[in-house]
Amino acid sequence: MKNKLANNVQRYRKEKGLTQEALAGQLGLTSQAVSKWENAQAMPDISLLPQLSQILEVSVDKLLGYAAYDNQVTIYEEEYQTSTYYWGTEPNSACYQVLELMPPTRPLRLLDIGCGEGKDAVFFARNGYDVTAFDVSDAGIDKARSLADKIGVKLKVLKADIMDFRLDSRFDILYSSGVLHYIKPEYRDEIFSNYKQFTNEGGMHVFNVFVQKPFIAPPPEKETNAYSWKSGELLQHYHDWLIHSSPEVIFDCNSSGIPHKHAMSKLIAQKV
Repeated sequence: MKNKLANNVQRYRKEKGLTQEALAGQLGLTSQAVSKWENAQAMPDISLLPQLSQILEVSVDKLLGYAAYDNQVTIYEEEYQTSTYYWGTEPNSACYQVLELMPPTRPLRLLDIGCGEGKDAVFFARNGYDVTAFDVSDAGIDKARSLADKIGVKLKVLKADIMDFRLDSRFDILYSSGVLHYIKPEYRDEIFSNYKQFTNEGGMHVFNVFVQKPFIAPPPEKETNAYSWKSGELLQHYHDWLIHSSPEVIFDCNSSGIPHKHAMSKLIAQKV
């Protein structure tokens, strides 16, 4: 909890445009006290949490790292509440690339970042990986668990926001499809540094991101929590890793019932 609180105090302080000194002043403390919170060297007294929550305009639960949201974070929450699987149950083609490049001939820990309804996470678990998965959608998590139970595989699923989640244990493979656009640009360096730090030597990251193109119209979905990426931006985070592939593709999509196109950068990188 201490690490989550440290990250959240720093994150929400910066979003409010406050320095450590300014926040400390409003709380009647020294800036050193706030610095210790943000470095996980100490935690604020419980009596300060309501005031800290009010200043940062975030609930105490969310400040402490519990997933509690006043507004809908993903537009798919309602879609996931149906009995059918919105994205189907067949795995993404990138899953087969993971299986080919890093088969589980030994125990391998895999993290599915933003697992949605769990189709890819279940595929990995079914093929012998030790899978942990998270998503911000309650309905998506429930369906991921149900799919795992139906297939008969073990899957660790938890609720988390990609903006709040940080690794504190090591994985061999990090996988994410169609989710990284929820990371605000100013947090990408920090989050990807965390992902890379807690990846074992020889481990892999298999990611994709939607990218802007001047000749492709914006998608019809109105996602207020989505942030655009530029061509080559994802690759820049891996200048010190071995790049297995980094293509950019344009594809047709009908997810909203309105035909449209997406441009996407894909990446498979290995820590060497």
